Amino acid sequence: MNRPLLEVKNLKTHFNVPRGKVCAVDDISFTLSEGETVGLVGESGCGKSTLGKSIGRIIRPTSGQVFYKGNDIALLSRNALKPFRRNIQFVFQDPYASLNPRSRVQRILEEPLIVHGVKSRKERMERVGWLMDRVGISREYLGNFPHEFSGGQRQRIGIARALALKPQLLICDEPVSALDVSVQAQVLNLLADIQREMNLSSLFITHDFSVVKYISDRVMVMYLGKIVEIAEPQTMWDEPLHPYTQALISAVPVSNPELAATKQKAFATGEIPSQIAPPSGCRFHPRCSKAMEKCSRVEPALIDLTQQGRAMATVACHLYA
Repeated sequence: MNRPLLEVKNLKTHFNVPRGKVCAVDDISFTLSEGETVGLVGESGCGKSTLGKSIGRIIRPTSGQVFYKGNDIALLSRNALKPFRRNIQFVFQDPYASLNPRSRVQRILEEPLIVHGVKSRKERMERVGWLMDRVGISREYLGNFPHEFSGGQRQRIGIARALALKPQLLICDEPVSALDVSVQAQVLNLLADIQREMNLSSLFITHDFSVVKYISDRVMVMYLGKIVEIAEPQTMWDEPLHPYTQALISAVPVSNPELAATKQKAFATGEIPSQIAPPSGCRFHPRCSKAMEKCSRVEPALIDLTQQGRAMATVACHLYA
């Protein structure tokens, strides 16, 4: 990997609510290199989207640091943040809600260029035309509104808008979960091709382990605001370490009945705890079949197991301490 493009250190994003405080992101640290795709996977409500929005400063984090090319952008003011906005762009989950229904496609794609000071209309239109070509939609549809496109086409327009300013980091927040399976594959292939061509880095957020396995260079597993495991996708798929990761992979459907019958099963019992009052110690221990007495008292730190002869893997679990 090349030098880190993004470094996240001890990031926390908490929300005050009437009954207390929601710890959506709680002391997360990781790096993302130039040209690398890091997948972020976990159950709904674990804080994945909040982490992505905190890194991209859609949400202001409570504390911690987010270094983009060595510049800490975590707590910058709106004006000071503007020069960094063009370099960090989002592809959102819902390809209809993320596009202005009252704007034509041309305006949707041109607006980021206007906001960031591209004054030449000729230059803007050349860029808009190139974006339409690159995502596989004819330029003749520039005058159409979002509702006139299918879900897959709308997501392609969302990707084109994210690329308008030639960013270096894409934060993809569940970009294919609202699409049909066949369309998902097309959009994933488009994102992979664009990343290679433009040497983009990306944080790919999803709850679908089969998707993150396909597109990522590294995978981070998140549970109740914490990162519990980091590894290369094939390594994690073949030999998941954390009991929560094992449960996630066990839940992935297998189309071959013979393979499904031999697949090792792992389960997470009970309900997901509230983020207002997360469990002490390891947050997964109330649902873990391998929990020890220590798990309820001591929070496990992320341990690098590479020195123990494993392929690149980091895990927060007392089983490996």
